Amino acid sequence: MTMPPAGRRDRKKAATRQAIADAALHLFLEHGYDQVSIRDIADAADVSTATVFKHFSGKEALVFDQDEDREAQLTAAVRQRPSGQSILDALRQHVQDTWPSIEAHPQAAEFTNLVNSTPVLRAYAERMWTRYTDSLSAAIADEFGVDHDNLTCVALARFVLEIPMLARGRQDRRTAVDAIFDILTHGWKPPSKPPAQ
Repeated sequence: MTMPPAGRRDRKKAATRQAIADAALHLFLEHGYDQVSIRDIADAADVSTATVFKHFSGKEALVFDQDEDREAQLTAAVRQRPSGQSILDALRQHVQDTWPSIEAHPQAAEFTNLVNSTPVLRAYAERMWTRYTDSLSAAIADEFGVDHDNLTCVALARFVLEIPMLARGRQDRRTAVDAIFDILTHGWKPPSKPPAQ
């Protein structure tokens, strides 16, 4: 898990970074991704364009400003789990601890629509997703001392990363997440028909 910046300088850098990301998202949601320039974002955040590029590699990275933190937290869930906790239990806890707050964010639907309706952002999200899969499967593989391209580790990483999307829209998302992790933990069982009335 990432720790909050300790020193004054680090806190100031983090605040500037957040202000830039917030300004960018506001402008993207209001005007559309393609209609907003880096200059527009810099002006809205009251910084120079050089400062924007000091904090972000490009325009797409402004949309996914927490990308690196989320990837680090995902692998930390495996690598830094308590002794005796299984990988699946650690990942279940991580998803339950992080995903509901993301989904409950008041701008979640607008953000999803922005990404889905903008080809360059969809492509960026897919590359990010692939990187998450690689990082998580490598962390899992390391725990078992197998190669990073081990198919079972890659498959597990991919399945875990799909869980939030599979549970999205369900009335009780937490229960849906648990149900999917139960399948991964205990194996799939055919659903039973509801009793006839």
